[in-house]
Amino acid sequence: MSRAAIGLFYGSSTCYTEMAGEKIRAVLGEDRVDMFNIADEPVITAQFYDYLIFGIPTWDYGELQEDWEEIWEELAELDLRGKAVALYGLGDQIGYPEWFLDAMGYLHAQLLARGARPCGYWPREGYEFEASQALTPEGDQFVGLALDEENEFDLTDERIARWCEQITREFGL
Repeated sequence: MSRAAIGLFYGSSTCYTEMAGEKIRAVLGEDRVDMFNIADEPVITAQFYDYLIFGIPTWDYGELQEDWEEIWEELAELDLRGKAVALYGLGDQIGYPEWFLDAMGYLHAQLLARGARPCGYWPREGYEFEASQALTPEGDQFVGLALDEENEFDLTDERIARWCEQITREFGL
């Protein structure tokens, strides 16, 4: 089986993270992206790709989505040294302003500990929330693409298009 250049792995309970992944795949090119639901595909499969995208929503008060929670321990087994990794996260900055995209921050820390080379940091400008674990230490960027389908769904397509251009450059593709 021939693999695409990029492996996209996501967890989704309400389909929004999956739909965002499908949009990302469409922009990058369907032939360039293999897409996997982590509920159906072992996350160890990520090691077969040099370029990775992970999609994770934040639930309630900064909690992991259930599929990510189930495989969280398996992340510790990944060897991502030398692999370019970009994240996208979904959250609700109005309903949960104190925990906006926290799960993406948790995943970022896990993947950095596995040796990943982070890509796709995204400006925090234009978002209104109180706190987030998904901010860089300087606080001026998210550690991945920040999407809010609850309150800013009208901005999603433009944000995805810009981010895909950015990660294509950062991946060197």
